[in-house]
Amino acid sequence: MKTPLILLLAAALGVASHGASARDNDTVRLGIDPTYPPMDAKAPDGSLKGFDVDLGNEICKRIHAHCEWVELEFSGMIPALQARKIDAIMSSMAITAKREQQILFTSKLFQFKSRLVAKPGCGLNGSVPATLAGKQIGVQTGTQFESYAQTHWAPGGVRVVAYKGQDEVFSDLVNGRLDGALLGTVEADYGFLRTPQGKGFAFVGEPLAMGDRGVGIGLRKDETALQASMNSAIASMLKDGTYAQIAHKYFDFDPYGN
Repeated sequence: MKTPLILLLAAALGVASHGASARDNDTVRLGIDPTYPPMDAKAPDGSLKGFDVDLGNEICKRIHAHCEWVELEFSGMIPALQARKIDAIMSSMAITAKREQQILFTSKLFQFKSRLVAKPGCGLNGSVPATLAGKQIGVQTGTQFESYAQTHWAPGGVRVVAYKGQDEVFSDLVNGRLDGALLGTVEADYGFLRTPQGKGFAFVGEPLAMGDRGVGIGLRKDETALQASMNSAIASMLKDGTYAQIAHKYFDFDPYGN
């Protein structure tokens, strides 16, 4: 995506506010995987909804850009970004050292811990890998949960089963093809455990630290001007209370984290 010269100059001078660095008459294509409620989901009429969507629309408003949402599988987000099929990843992508080698991130949008979901009383505990030996644990492909499970659990005899979409993980968990599923606490709680489908399941074990720095918007390495204007928009949303208003629609706690 071509960046207007005025934005590059503004970023270089350190004055990239959401007003000064406006991308007037420009379109920002935001990649999203709408299978992760309440963060990313589809309404019955096919429109996109969720915390990520509301945040993305507000950020685009503040940088004076037109938002165009592009649906993709999560595992294809970074390749699509690098191929310039999208301009930003707005789909709850955690900021990790490995990903930062490939792409640029904005400042943090929110931060959740991760937990294992299974039937209560099953004896599984994500904090004690030995309890998972011989079990099948579902994760979504391309997520930090897949990386964590492959690194910390697979060597101990855990079969990590990766799926393209989170809905598939939940489906196989309910049908008994999986012993547990690893994902973010909020997505697991609001998107599964509080639904009829999640009846009979619960969090097992303690929350797990993935080693990330929260969730940000993923950008190409050369999009420093867009990064600066988005960071300014995020900061202004936090300061004027808009972030809290959006968050209150979905959560009864502050999702920004410490």
